[in-house]
Amino acid sequence: MIVITAPTSNIGSQVLKNVLDDGLPVRVIARDPSRLPSAIRDHVEVVQGSHSDISVLNQAFASAETVFWLVPPDPKAKSVDAAFLDFSRPVCEAIKSQRVRRLVAVSALGRGTPLADNAGLVTASLKMCDLIANTGVSLRALTMPSFMDNIIRQIKSIRRQGVFFSPISADRKLPTCATRDIASVAARLLLDPSWSGQMDVPILGPEDLSFNDMALIISDVIGKQVRFQQISPEAYKAGFIERGVSEAIAQGMVDMAEAKNEGLDKAEPRTALTTTPTSFRQWCEQVLKPAVLR
Repeated sequence: MIVITAPTSNIGSQVLKNVLDDGLPVRVIARDPSRLPSAIRDHVEVVQGSHSDISVLNQAFASAETVFWLVPPDPKAKSVDAAFLDFSRPVCEAIKSQRVRRLVAVSALGRGTPLADNAGLVTASLKMCDLIANTGVSLRALTMPSFMDNIIRQIKSIRRQGVFFSPISADRKLPTCATRDIASVAARLLLDPSWSGQMDVPILGPEDLSFNDMALIISDVIGKQVRFQQISPEAYKAGFIERGVSEAIAQGMVDMAEAKNEGLDKAEPRTALTTTPTSFRQWCEQVLKPAVLR
């Protein structure tokens, strides 16, 4: 039995589809099962509730061998540690009591680097994986840079103003990856019963690009001039606060962006094993352009 958390999220839904294609039994934890497509609900066992609830986890993990673990965003959290560590403490208890053998977790790049000590959400995510690792479960932590898909959050400003924003420097070349590639790697690990031990699995995409590079590619793909505009950390944080995000999470986003701007996401070298196939241009053609034209 494979258990998938956050099955209606961007990454989780893609992981679920990939795993179901293999035909193995799957159980999902969902706060709102009605958000699962009907075709999916007919082929999975659903445990309703939050995967921060120990009773829900114990029910879902019964007789399960492998778990996909993804912490959902909590924009109202009182701290980044509350958002990641406090949310994940129950899973550590359930892993031990239900004797889960393997867990695949969504995490971030930067382990072992000084920049990771004050990188906001990244720091909390790495601490979460350490917490899970202490249970002794066989663990594969998927460590990623920023997602290409994050640009979808700025679809309105791209469509209306031809601009997108970040506090990261316009010419800073960094790796990015597509969520569909994350889901592909996660599904492969979930379906493979042979691995054991604990290790990070970096997912770096095929190339490093700056935001200026991305603006040129977006412009070419959608047939409209799009530019990138760097904003101050203060303006970046204010934008989150205006949207109702807690002070702690807004600051965590700023700390993460500043660490990335200083090279956090360059912590791992790109190799044949860490390179995933989807280029930014492909992602723009297949995901961003349809969203812009919708």
